[in-house]
Amino acid sequence: MKVEYVDSKLLKDMFISGYNNLEKNKKIVDKLNVFPVPDGDTGTNMALTMSSAINELSKISGESITDIGKAISKGSLMGARGNSGVILSQILRGFAKSIQGKEKLSTMDLALALKEGSDTAYKAVIKPIEGTILTVARESAEYAVKIAKKEKDVQKFFKMVINEANSSLNKTPDLLRALKEAKVVDSGGKGLLTIYEGAYKALIGEKVDLENIDKNYDNDHQAPSLSQEDIKYGYCTEFILQTDKIDSEKMKEKIEKYGDSLVVVGDESIIKIHIHTNDPGLVLQEAINYGSLTNIKIDNMRVQHENVLTEKAKEDAKEYGFISVTMGNGLSNIFKDFGVDHIIEGGQTINPSTQDFLEGIEKINAKNIIILPNNSNILMAANQAKEISEKNVIVIPSKTVPQGFAALLAFNMEADPKDNEKAMTYAINNVKTGQVTFAVRNTIINNIDIQEGDIIGIGEGKILNSGKDIKQTTLDLIEQLIDEDTEIVTLFYGEDIDEETANELQDILQEKYDELDIELYYGGQPLYYYIISVE
Repeated sequence: MKVEYVDSKLLKDMFISGYNNLEKNKKIVDKLNVFPVPDGDTGTNMALTMSSAINELSKISGESITDIGKAISKGSLMGARGNSGVILSQILRGFAKSIQGKEKLSTMDLALALKEGSDTAYKAVIKPIEGTILTVARESAEYAVKIAKKEKDVQKFFKMVINEANSSLNKTPDLLRALKEAKVVDSGGKGLLTIYEGAYKALIGEKVDLENIDKNYDNDHQAPSLSQEDIKYGYCTEFILQTDKIDSEKMKEKIEKYGDSLVVVGDESIIKIHIHTNDPGLVLQEAINYGSLTNIKIDNMRVQHENVLTEKAKEDAKEYGFISVTMGNGLSNIFKDFGVDHIIEGGQTINPSTQDFLEGIEKINAKNIIILPNNSNILMAANQAKEISEKNVIVIPSKTVPQGFAALLAFNMEADPKDNEKAMTYAINNVKTGQVTFAVRNTIINNIDIQEGDIIGIGEGKILNSGKDIKQTTLDLIEQLIDEDTEIVTLFYGEDIDEETANELQDILQEKYDELDIELYYGGQPLYYYIISVE
């Protein structure tokens, strides 16, 4: 049967089915990571980004195409994780913008929306690289526009687009040498194709099962209307608490002493709170002990009074605040010793979302907030948060933990934000980073034959050596990283290395390089036996 249009219900089903298909196949996408390291996470990042979009979709009451597009755009933007997730969020953002105001979508509407999605994603990337998800999105969208002029059957049209996307994906190794060497196609492109395939399943009436969709705050849980009262407490305070540490009844007991007209409703993860109080700050502080706050709204019911909370926050704001991303309690403690206000647990295995950064930004009462992503795959989410936030946010493009530490050492409390940004960015280029981990599959990279389970040494983002022994591989890697200008070598040992073993390695290095300072610290990072800083 010929289908000429996609209505709002079918569009919603296509998005959900696309997400479910990706969720089911995310591990396959993860395994396409170019490096054979145990933290390939493209599929997981894209699935988490789509999950946030679907969660937002579950909250809307309207069923129009415009409402669906806006929910998908907002949800994916806030939940974007990693470069692949951020790019996906931009594709969805462009798609949503193109379909606004439509009552139903023809093949040409869909084609132009795919094209707008691709164009938006390209604009969001400073230096677009071909042979990636961008290529698959662009080539399939351009093909869609071409065939939409003749093909009016949506099912046939979308099947042809998927075939083109698959063809584009299969050609990505010809565009990126790293993919050809690793004998894989681009993981981000594969993730996008997987979403398309799931959407097509819904289009032909075979939608992927809606399993394990995490629905956030249910619209049925609404605060009851309140009657007019004499104003005893001056501030009407409302917010949503996202938590897994306390339920609504216990939260009500915690804050009822601060005011009246109290309404606390919610489920296991989302609690909506309404209270009339004379000190909103105390209420918010109590709540933040149990999770993160969103949708904060404070109205002064005594119009002649200023909003004390806002004014006090402005007066007490310090000059600088810091957010850093890292994994491992040892590394976290070192960053805190450097004066970092907020640590976001994450890195290679868990890429923080745009929302994670925004929540961290909101927690810090500072005029200028400096973010250290410490991972190339987290930079885009950090920059996306910077664009969304109304605060003055500076993102230092640190791609490794050693670069993050180097940036902090270059920070000057007396300098203005622009000078600090310049100095910290300069500093990250004066440190080399090494990482020692293990291979999760067989491959050949940089003419190095790597077998699954081998120990591999990564220097400055490239695999430099491999071996069977952690200590020897680490020594060989360090030898390749140091040069005549090297003065300090710092090792951070991970959770799988004991202190005695780490000390033995330090002694060997100190004896071999007696003219250098060899420093050793407990990092506690997972998967990486050692993270090495060479300055």
